[in-house]
Amino acid sequence: MSPHVLILGGTTEARRLAAALTARPGVRVTTSLAGRVARPEALAGQVRTGGFGGPEGLAAWLRRHRVDALVDATHPFAATITANAARAAAATATPAVILRRPGWQAGPGDHWHPVASLAEAADVLPDLGHRVLLTTGRLGLAAFAHLRDLHFVARSVERPEPPLPPDTHVVLARGPFTTAGERALLREHRIDVLVTKDSGGAATAAKLTAARELALPVVVVRRPPLPEGAQTVPDVPAVLERLGLAGA
Repeated sequence: MSPHVLILGGTTEARRLAAALTARPGVRVTTSLAGRVARPEALAGQVRTGGFGGPEGLAAWLRRHRVDALVDATHPFAATITANAARAAAATATPAVILRRPGWQAGPGDHWHPVASLAEAADVLPDLGHRVLLTTGRLGLAAFAHLRDLHFVARSVERPEPPLPPDTHVVLARGPFTTAGERALLREHRIDVLVTKDSGGAATAAKLTAARELALPVVVVRRPPLPEGAQTVPDVPAVLERLGLAGA
């Protein structure tokens, strides 16, 4: 019987993994999307959309569809999904691995302020600047809604829903971004502080280079902890190696 791999997707790495796995003869691939993006990019293999109903629902899906391996390739901040996947894999004895691109690292000339949450980011902002570029995604802006004395430029792929800070300008854009483009954005809006999650990867890292060049402070929200005992790999080749498909 062909091995069935379930990918919990929504990231560039998940899309690349789906393409790599479907290119292997005899491998069946299903990618699951949360459904938060209205027009997701095309994916190789089968695609399902929507939640599973918690860890119990995911465990039932793994059994019903005879999944041989589970790859959590969700966003580094999708902590609930990652926790549910770990519990479901353990309950069904399904081999599981977490695909996580490495986080960003501060370098010479960076002025980073690491925080543990969006709420903590909101707490430190008034002491760092008054014109803020928010690149934390459209779902977390409520954490900043009480900040009435700051001007926000909120960038996201799709329009965020309220509550938003009262003085907010929304920019709709999808990466990858260039350093020149990010530098121009920061200057155009006279940004004096950047807020980002430690998503990692190259697609959105240019803003950090631009902030360094302009000597801007950057509030960086740290990644949530992974489930105890989680097995992580940094890229698609490492997943293929773990699944025994590197040379297939």
